[in-house]
Amino acid sequence: MTCCLLSSVLTSALCWEGWTGVDRYAMSVMWDLDAQTLAVNKVWYGRTLIQSSYQLYYELAQALLNGEEAEVPELAQLPPGERDAKLAQLTQALETLTHVARQLRAQRDKGGALELEGVEVRAQLDEDKNITALVPRQPLEVHETVAECMIYANHWVARKIQESFPQQALLRHHPPPRQEFFNQLQDSARARGFTIDTRSNKALADSLDRAVDPRDPLVNRLLRVMATMAMSNALYFSTGACPVDQYYHYGLALERYTHFTSPIRRYADMIVHRLLTAAIATEKGAGPAKALASNKELEEVAQQINNKNRAAQHAQKVSTELFQCLYFRDKDPETDERCVADAVIYTIRANGMLVFIPQYGLKGAVYLKNREGQVVSESQDGGCDWQTGSLQRYLDHITTTTAAGASTFNLFQHITVRISVQPSRCHSDTIRLEVVSNRPHQAPETQAQNPQPQGARGRSQLVQEVVRQAEEASQQAEEERGRAPKLSKEEREFRQSKCPNLYSLLEEVRELALLDLAACGAGGGGLGAAAQACATSA
Repeated sequence: MTCCLLSSVLTSALCWEGWTGVDRYAMSVMWDLDAQTLAVNKVWYGRTLIQSSYQLYYELAQALLNGEEAEVPELAQLPPGERDAKLAQLTQALETLTHVARQLRAQRDKGGALELEGVEVRAQLDEDKNITALVPRQPLEVHETVAECMIYANHWVARKIQESFPQQALLRHHPPPRQEFFNQLQDSARARGFTIDTRSNKALADSLDRAVDPRDPLVNRLLRVMATMAMSNALYFSTGACPVDQYYHYGLALERYTHFTSPIRRYADMIVHRLLTAAIATEKGAGPAKALASNKELEEVAQQINNKNRAAQHAQKVSTELFQCLYFRDKDPETDERCVADAVIYTIRANGMLVFIPQYGLKGAVYLKNREGQVVSESQDGGCDWQTGSLQRYLDHITTTTAAGASTFNLFQHITVRISVQPSRCHSDTIRLEVVSNRPHQAPETQAQNPQPQGARGRSQLVQEVVRQAEEASQQAEEERGRAPKLSKEEREFRQSKCPNLYSLLEEVRELALLDLAACGAGGGGLGAAAQACATSA
């Protein structure tokens, strides 16, 4: 028999410096699993104390799984024999957890779980907080291991609270997408010779697995991105406000699902923790099952959480776009080599195409026709310029025709684009993409020796760099700790600076925007005068 434990920690999901060996409160789910089949023999829910033994970040854990040389800080000062023994024990635990996660994923795959693709970009900052690079997040197997265990915990907690409170449990479902949303995905795949079956999540998952071009792995990745864009939004709901046959989570292929594992980030998890606590108390005979709220009240809360979740997703999207603009804003697109990159066409539009830039994790539109009616024309050397002509769109390609001849851009073709920032007087700045060449981007000599961008390097090299950066950051923190001024009790407890910060300034602007100008006696003085008058009277 083997036992697998996953806990939802109330204090923090990360183990910061000095947190190892410290008790932390948690709500936990424990499974007693069969060692051979991993069938669940017994499940336990309850309050626990967790004491972390190691500070493992993802790259370090992946290095241990890969059998690479990696230094675990907690073992650095131990004698060689004891260090090797504990390192072997830690590696064995990671391998066991990874094995369990693989089996859990295989079970969901049989039910039709989807492996979708998103684009996450991380901005690297220097000591002066300037953006030095945009690095797409590289998936590691340890990411999937953690995610799979969290999904498993969420699923079992959803079953528990729904059984205890059939009409007042907070669950999360994912409705099947509308078939017409798959049209772009199916058309793009057909242009490459693939057939995408969307009759069910299982059929979609299987057809995406088969849609692999051995000459270009980006094709499958882009198809999965388009499948992700076709998905409906997953939503929280009260079980009493939704038929049982609509509890299903389409993307995860689970009959019951909720959010339980991140109460430090989501209010929905807090509600689920309270429901689980009430269910445990009822099971122990503390009293009859009593829901925390009525079905109507819980449904109203669920709708509020859904609205906030959408707002958070929008804020994340806008934040990524902001950092992208900040990175390219101070670079000359005509001379800076970093502003020229390889892009892949994944959608044909009436006046251009949508492209994906793997180096920066960027997606955007490239227009082939400008406001003056000119179209992009390709020269003999592959370069592009603007000339008078016409544009013709087809299902799998788009063609421009000028006096110099015809130029064709095909789906999944690699082209060279120039990246710049387009300023706006009324709106936020945006990224502008222009086609430079109808051919793949040729890296300059300085990059030819290492043609892969930083985000596409091997795991070993990536881990080494992350370890080096972590060591430098730790050393710098040690040096600054000695120079840091003594903090007040309030600053130590809440880590809140007393000086004005961006959040407080934005809150002031928001409050001023809501002021009643007439009530402030501003007359015709405008918003600035009204703000000054109200501030004076306060």
